[in-house]
Amino acid sequence: MIRFSRVCAIAAAGLLAGCSYGFGGGEVGETGRVEVVQIASLPEPTISDVIGQPRSYFVGPNDVLVVDVFGIEELTAREVVVDNSGRLALPLAGSITAAGLTPDELSAAIAERLRANYVRDPLVAVNVKEALSQSFTVDGQVNRPGLYPLRGDMTLIRAIASAQGLGEFAEQDNVVVLRTVNGQEYAGVYNIAAIRQGNYEDPRIYPNDIVVVGDSA
Repeated sequence: MIRFSRVCAIAAAGLLAGCSYGFGGGEVGETGRVEVVQIASLPEPTISDVIGQPRSYFVGPNDVLVVDVFGIEELTAREVVVDNSGRLALPLAGSITAAGLTPDELSAAIAERLRANYVRDPLVAVNVKEALSQSFTVDGQVNRPGLYPLRGDMTLIRAIASAQGLGEFAEQDNVVVLRTVNGQEYAGVYNIAAIRQGNYEDPRIYPNDIVVVGDSA
């Protein structure tokens, strides 16, 4: 049975049962207010706004990686796939656990294994070619429901755009994000129209999130 989150701090038009909200006074639940100011134009973004905030990537099963070890021909631009158990196999290094490591941490683990096998001062680089382990699902009233890879700083608006937008009968104030944290299942309800108007922050989407767009009556 799903236990719904009752945290009212999530920026949404109406969260879940038990969370008060309103538009007229600019209040959002019990935690914040929306202030409207008049300006001639939107401010220009800073460099950090343009490139986004860095997010660590953790290797997972089925990811496709490219491993480069300087000076070793059989490990030059070698493409490997992480298996379902989260491991990969390389010449001279053998089987290594990759799941849960960042590419830099995996590079260090491969280098350590190579040194243990008498490779002197190995220079190792690991790059992610296809990030198939980190994805999210969009379902309900969208034009193309499905499973999508999570790339960069994904938000709810971008997730819906990945599914080619809302469907004809989408209920914009009934968009649910399902997320599991430490074995506990949570759900947040968002109003896409209000987010598009800039009334609320566009929430981030994380790996394994499920976005469900409701049907309009």
